[in-house]
Amino acid sequence: MAISSVAAIREAIGVIESELGPVRAPLGMVLGSGLGGLASQVESPRTLSYDRIPHIPSSTVQGHAGTLVVGTWQGRDVIVLSGRVHRYEGHDLSRVVLPIQLLGGLGVHTLIVTNAAGAVNSDYRPGDLMALSDHLNLQCGNPLMGANDERIGPRFPDMTTAYSRELRTLTLKIAAEQGLRVHEGVYAGVLGPAYETPAEIRMLRAMGADAVGMSTVPEVIAARHMGMEVLGLSCLTNMGAGLGGETLNHAEVKEVAGAATEGMIGLIAAVAQTMPPIAVRDEYRSRFTTQLLI
Repeated sequence: MAISSVAAIREAIGVIESELGPVRAPLGMVLGSGLGGLASQVESPRTLSYDRIPHIPSSTVQGHAGTLVVGTWQGRDVIVLSGRVHRYEGHDLSRVVLPIQLLGGLGVHTLIVTNAAGAVNSDYRPGDLMALSDHLNLQCGNPLMGANDERIGPRFPDMTTAYSRELRTLTLKIAAEQGLRVHEGVYAGVLGPAYETPAEIRMLRAMGADAVGMSTVPEVIAARHMGMEVLGLSCLTNMGAGLGGETLNHAEVKEVAGAATEGMIGLIAAVAQTMPPIAVRDEYRSRFTTQLLI
């Protein structure tokens, strides 16, 4: 019998705290391709490789460190997932989102998710940033499929405001003050790992997408299932197939993401400094230590 998510989270928390000591933080972050440099700015860091955490899959993608970092950043207690796993690596979606559920179990109230994405909107340019206003789930599945455990979240979570309007408004205001080119748009999450064809990019544009990538959507669904507030940010690394006249490769994606890192980190730092105070959510710790449901 497969272990339940609650049991997996409980066991993972036990190992993390046996290695790092008590871990509680209200702010969590997921760092996408080429954006792992932010983790090096965490003060008084305590780090643990995903390989050491039970049930958490390790990333096989270049640019994803696969490390959990606990510390302080911009005056806030934070837990950073430096790198993520994707469904195209062969993982079931329930395992892809287990790190997000782990953050919930460690008290995270507000989650900032970042990614590298391709521009579908022809008005965008490589190096621009995009604050996610909504998403399209085109990953052929949902991480909440199967039996639902009410200790994690409701059977039918509402996704009307999957991305916090307040945090997005704050982000766009700060970006304007910093002179950064930041759009507000819809992210299409596709399965991958092949990049999209020109016909698929035209389809995504017709569906209302502004950017496309291979991550994030399952994570956000899991985060909202647990009631977290979410801010999503994309670094636009390339024009979608057929829009820029060039072939696509992961090395160039990482290069553009790396070049835009300074601006993105500066923006996230200002948002973290300016957002209203947030408190650790303690309810999941008690929920996850109760007798397991049969």
